Amino acid sequence: MPPKKQAEEKKILLGRPGNSLKSGIVGLANVGKSTLFQAITKCSLGNPANFPYATIDPEEARVIVPDARYDWLCEQYKPKSRVPANLTVYDIAGLTRGSSTGAGLGNAFLSHIRAVDAIFQVVRCFDDAEIIHIEGDVDPIRDLDIISEELRIKDIEFVEKALENLKKQTRRGGQSLEMKKLKEEEATVERILEWLQSGKDVRKEHWGPKEVEVINPLLLLTAKPVVYLVNLSEKDYIRQKNKHLPKIAEWVKEHATGDPIIPLSICFEERLSRFENDAEVEEECKKLGTKSALPKIITTMRTVLNLGSFFTTGTDEVRQWTIRNGTKAPQAAGVIHGDFEKTFIQCIVYNFNALKELGDEAEVKAKGKVMTKGKDYVVEDGDIILIKAGAAKS
Repeated sequence: MPPKKQAEEKKILLGRPGNSLKSGIVGLANVGKSTLFQAITKCSLGNPANFPYATIDPEEARVIVPDARYDWLCEQYKPKSRVPANLTVYDIAGLTRGSSTGAGLGNAFLSHIRAVDAIFQVVRCFDDAEIIHIEGDVDPIRDLDIISEELRIKDIEFVEKALENLKKQTRRGGQSLEMKKLKEEEATVERILEWLQSGKDVRKEHWGPKEVEVINPLLLLTAKPVVYLVNLSEKDYIRQKNKHLPKIAEWVKEHATGDPIIPLSICFEERLSRFENDAEVEEECKKLGTKSALPKIITTMRTVLNLGSFFTTGTDEVRQWTIRNGTKAPQAAGVIHGDFEKTFIQCIVYNFNALKELGDEAEVKAKGKVMTKGKDYVVEDGDIILIKAGAAKS
């Protein structure tokens, strides 16, 4: 008999286990981060300016997640209240060469990146004599190298400190269970340090469950998922051509395999954000034979954060809730209200796809697509759920 094929080992996710995760817009100074923040959040919180460090404190805003399923449900139920899913985005001050050792805004900048769960890394590929480049000229590969190196240098510093603290504790010796655990932790931290010193990012290794438990509290910068945003001129974005794009794809393939690359034109997005309504935006895009990159940027970030959605529906409210994929029903109920997780009894569930295909709830029930599930049910992206919970103990 031929040997059984082994199932590919699932990569364990790094990062916080929560649902309310944050993304930070990161890049060198003057690459378009604050202008992107304004366009993506449709607000004037950011501080775009033609000089480095115009953004000193990270600005924060919530961005509505575009989802055709949510739109369809609102159209179907015409509810009094509509609550879409959102993604929290931070505009973080520009990094510069030497930030890891305190240059520019240095350590403050890097601490702001530590506080987010994922990174939108903006790379400049447009020439504009009026917008200065902190390194003197436009060279995206050099910029990618600078950011990659600065984040890794800072991680090495964090890991060396953690290792030093662990060694102080393991020097005491002994055979207790606590000491055994500390020694295992020390071995993991040594492995992380070797990995970083070899020039690799933490997110690019397959770590075991116990190793992930050690990595997550370190809040390492190179452990965070990254979406690369390539900022083109409007002309290059519309024709989808730029001399730097193949080199960037090559760099990402070599240093950050699998990380998404999204070309966009921040000046074009900023121009679209000035239109009065969506119809005008659509008309402008149709005229130019292109579309806004922002919806793709937001949905891609949700994907790399491993986030999904479930819905609660009715004529009073249609609401899209955000959860980590793989979440069980009681924990999903807890997103609606903390007490629901503790007092969860069961949930009545069917998927959006069944509802859309069959047209209405009555038909979904008639076709036997409505399920009653217990505590072990893993919520699927697009599930429509009714939670049944007991009374909370006072």
